[in-house]
Amino acid sequence: MMSRRTFEKTFDRKKSPPKTRQVDLPGVSPSFWDSPYFDPLKTIARSFSPYWLACIPLTAIIVVVWNTAAVAQSEAVDADAVAQLQGTLNAIWVLIAAILVIFMNAGFGMLETGFCRQKNAVNILSKNLIVFALATVAFWAIGFSFMFGAGTGFIGLGGFFLTSTDAATYGLDPFPTGLPISVFFLFQAAFAGTAATIVSGAVAERIRFIDFLVFSLLITGISYPITGHWVWGGGWLGDIGEIGFSDFAGSTVVHSVGGWAALMGAAFLGPREGKYRDGQINAIPGHNMSIATLGCLILWIGWFGFNPGSELAATENVPYIAVTTNLAAAAGGISATITSWLKDGKPDLSMIINGILAGLVAITAPCNAVSYLSAVIIGLLAGIIVVFAVSFFDNIHIDDPVGAISVHLVNGIWGTIAVGIFTFAENDAGQRLGLIYGGGLGQLGVQLLGILCVGGFTVVFSSIVWFALKSTSGLRVHAEEEIHGLDISEHGMEAYSGFVKESDVLTSSSFGNVSGSTADIPRGSEV
Repeated sequence: MMSRRTFEKTFDRKKSPPKTRQVDLPGVSPSFWDSPYFDPLKTIARSFSPYWLACIPLTAIIVVVWNTAAVAQSEAVDADAVAQLQGTLNAIWVLIAAILVIFMNAGFGMLETGFCRQKNAVNILSKNLIVFALATVAFWAIGFSFMFGAGTGFIGLGGFFLTSTDAATYGLDPFPTGLPISVFFLFQAAFAGTAATIVSGAVAERIRFIDFLVFSLLITGISYPITGHWVWGGGWLGDIGEIGFSDFAGSTVVHSVGGWAALMGAAFLGPREGKYRDGQINAIPGHNMSIATLGCLILWIGWFGFNPGSELAATENVPYIAVTTNLAAAAGGISATITSWLKDGKPDLSMIINGILAGLVAITAPCNAVSYLSAVIIGLLAGIIVVFAVSFFDNIHIDDPVGAISVHLVNGIWGTIAVGIFTFAENDAGQRLGLIYGGGLGQLGVQLLGILCVGGFTVVFSSIVWFALKSTSGLRVHAEEEIHGLDISEHGMEAYSGFVKESDVLTSSSFGNVSGSTADIPRGSEV
């Protein structure tokens, strides 16, 4: 049996816990430390010396600093990855846009061939096909450098034959901030080819093939790049006024340049045989309006590369530009239909086609900086203008088989003027520059100056080249060759072998012969 004294000693040990060494933390009062909430912490603290406890806050500091550095490095890597991805998207989009613009050559080929006679189909298709090949080589050799090289305010220089790998040589920022040189070149080469292709339709059915090739090389290698440098390559015209001469996708830089060159070519060549006779304007209808309509639709689609692609980046502005482009095209087709219906008594399909194209040309300059309503107004006016422009050039005996001058020159001018009227672009002070927004006549004056300067240079250059060609090689085919068709005389083949041609009618009838004049050709025999 346990004695009373032994029991009391045992009870006392159970009642009073064994003594432990008190650990005081700096800055913490004993009463605060005695709180029961800290019992688990005190239990852990009894297992470590004060030196180990001092390492805890030091470890925490190291972990926080280390984590911060890791996060900052991760953010830097993410920023580089995002920039690389955006640059790649920009390059891919501009490449797709370049392909769409190149495909427009098929549209021009179909349109011009359909608007002209079957005996010249091979010639027109050949010109539209070879012109892009010539434009690509000429632009690669010298044109690209003339247009985007550093040089002077008049002409760019440096990096000929695309030899420079320095983006700054061609006015670009390094990738991924800027486009790769290769993508930018391809897109701009497609534009250069368009300028030369415009000329093809206006001089169709009577120009010598070799003379057209020579002219195409010179306009894409020299004339177009020089005036393009003034506007897009850092030249003098882009620095005038508050925002400079504004031509977003080329109403003047591309379309008016091609239109001015076409006008001078048609004037130097003269009209086709039988077009203007006895003071009358004789219609020479196209042989295939089906492929002409197909050509128009191809061009309409291609314009979604032409205008939105000129953003030169995959941004939220791309779909906006596509909508303004489409609205103007639709409005142009509608107004041209109504205008030709009222003017001539019938809704002319050729005018519907040219009305759509006129709307597209007109919206090309202001497509990024006008409202949807303004785009519709620009297109409506373009469709009306093109109908009367075709009649005007016929009245002054400028023979344009496809209406290229009326579409590209006249409406290229209209679209460039529209920038000064409808644009909501702002100056440095945040003031909108369009006339309808209270911007005054300042920007409109700059637009008119640009039209005159680019047009004046192109007219002089084109006239010199056309005159030189006419004085040396003759420029125009002989009358007999024109009657038989350029397919036979220039290429030795036919697009529609076995079909009846105009020359067959002429040689088998009593109204004329191959060596004579076509003055007595019946109207119905003009195929």
